[in-house]
Amino acid sequence: MYGTLQFDAVLKALLGRIPEQSQVSAPGYRAAALEGRVYPGLVLRAFGGSAPGLVLLDLSKEEWRILDAFEDERYDLHEVTLSNGRLGLAYVWPGGDVRDDDWDAAEFEERHLAEYAARCARLAPRLVAGEPKGE
Repeated sequence: MYGTLQFDAVLKALLGRIPEQSQVSAPGYRAAALEGRVYPGLVLRAFGGSAPGLVLLDLSKEEWRILDAFEDERYDLHEVTLSNGRLGLAYVWPGGDVRDDDWDAAEFEERHLAEYAARCARLAPRLVAGEPKGE
């Protein structure tokens, strides 16, 4: 997870707990800022670099279902090679609306995290029940 799902407050709001985590990065990708969105999109990087993030190690099938239902439907779930040499699943942005600058996690945390986590907490009961998020 390289975007908003790397914040404990978001995971706690959506899943009711903070899963076990390991810091990694995704070489050849970047967490790009997206037009009109506070969350990023993982996209291929033109040259060098790596997108920092984490792997959630102990997700249940139900928790994966909740995260899939939560994510923007434009994301595609892909296997990506991580900095530790292992494969991991990541939500990859298919293109469009991608800005030239990288997403700033610190800025998100300072300016948007509290409101975003509160929104996640409001959505969580619908996601758990298998209902559409209906934003």
